[in-house]
Amino acid sequence: MKFSFTDEQDMFRDTVRELFADRCPPDAVRQSWDNDDGRVPGLWAALAEMGVLAVLAPEAAGGLGMNEVDLVRILEEAGYAGVPEPLVEHVAVAVPALAEAGHAALEAAIAGDSTVTLNLSGEVIVGASADAVVHRNGDTLHLVTEWQADAATSIDQSRRLGVLTDITAADPLDGADPDLAFDRAALGTAAQCIGVARRLLEATVEYVGERHQFGKPVGSYQAVKHHLANVKIALDFAAPLVYRAAWSVAHDDDPVTRGRDVSMAKAQASEAVDLAARQALQCHGAIGYTFEYDLQLWLKRAWTLAATHGDVRFHRDRVAAAIGV
Repeated sequence: MKFSFTDEQDMFRDTVRELFADRCPPDAVRQSWDNDDGRVPGLWAALAEMGVLAVLAPEAAGGLGMNEVDLVRILEEAGYAGVPEPLVEHVAVAVPALAEAGHAALEAAIAGDSTVTLNLSGEVIVGASADAVVHRNGDTLHLVTEWQADAATSIDQSRRLGVLTDITAADPLDGADPDLAFDRAALGTAAQCIGVARRLLEATVEYVGERHQFGKPVGSYQAVKHHLANVKIALDFAAPLVYRAAWSVAHDDDPVTRGRDVSMAKAQASEAVDLAARQALQCHGAIGYTFEYDLQLWLKRAWTLAATHGDVRFHRDRVAAAIGV
């Protein structure tokens, strides 16, 4: 069995990485905090043109016919770049759910003409400019096209939140599995956690290499090295679990083992990104608390993603139940 990614998957990841570096630099992420919809102008259309929105749509419907293994590192790069677009909600969950249900909204979703977000927990939705919401109601999914929501505050202001209060128009997504939708959401969030943790670690290594104290780089002190080595170890443990979970979601029809693998990945990824955020803040010192400094963009994304679609305790309990503990 070959455990590495293919050359084609590497090329796709690299191409998307270049797009994010060009179209979604830190200044663009910062601007998304203040604009009307919390998004980066033109980025959604560029992602559609590149085929990212259609990764999990079947070829017969105009998609790329790929799976979660192809998508997982794209979402990791989105976390690294701090992309505010609802990629997990739209690409990883809504598009395959629409495809499984054979819903007519799929065409607009993969073309980038619409944005679909999620309400799987009954608490919040993401995306002030969303055109539709994939909503879980018990054991069924619905595509909500008309609704009311009360605005909610998020520490990450590029993730516009709202509490769903009233649904006035919705179609059942027959054939779409709500448990699979949740696993896809947790997996995609875990992948973004890995990307955010990588960004925090790299930014901190760069900072402690340049910042001098007592005539020496801060990064030369053993205590600082230990902090950052612990983050690297956490990342090296978490990332393979996320990749394994992507394979399980793509290929494993057993919801228990699939859920176990996803929850192992999300628990470890949430812990890794939380550790990366705490150590980044510690090593940066006072400047890490500064709003004008870009570090806070990734710190707040880290804290948000660590709890999104289940925190560490939730997913540890889910793993324990799956293995009979």
